[in-house]
Amino acid sequence: MSENHTIIGSKIRSIRESKNLSLEEIAERSGLSLEQISSIESDENLPSLGPLIKIARALGVRLGTFLDDSDALGPVVCRAADRERDNSISFSNGATDARKHMEYHPLAQQKAGRHMEPFVIDINPEESPEFQLSAHEGEEFIYVMQGEVEIVYGKETYTLKEGDSIFYDSIVKHHVHGAPGKKAKILAVVYIPF
Repeated sequence: MSENHTIIGSKIRSIRESKNLSLEEIAERSGLSLEQISSIESDENLPSLGPLIKIARALGVRLGTFLDDSDALGPVVCRAADRERDNSISFSNGATDARKHMEYHPLAQQKAGRHMEPFVIDINPEESPEFQLSAHEGEEFIYVMQGEVEIVYGKETYTLKEGDSIFYDSIVKHHVHGAPGKKAKILAVVYIPF
């Protein structure tokens, strides 16, 4: 498990405890199960962004609070060489067998007060992905850098190839994954109103 994964679980627990909130209160506020929140805090499970956004809202913090490294107020530069060396974050993204098929490389961890979360995401191939659609407030932009990606959005499925992009309201149930058996690399920007 990556170091960033451990940091996220401990940050969530630390914020919850500092606000004197119980696991039960966060479960009630977020609509997630007590078991799911407990497994996230104890680093057993790191879900897709949807549940993390619900936990952030329940705690009254930005999603970026879980990912922040420091508090830079000015511009943040993320060098390609640094990104390649970083500890990526692997989300299960709702896969029923909990395979970590998406590796997220955050691009703005040092930027304080941000409302957008930019990532480069490596998507590993899966022959027959099983996933659950998720929804959350905000918007998402995806640009395919390499490979082929499928986006299930509501009742539609969109196939994007290298150079294609999509911008959508994330309140509609959706899921992003590689085309069956293909790997891909995407730039994704998630905007979450606070």
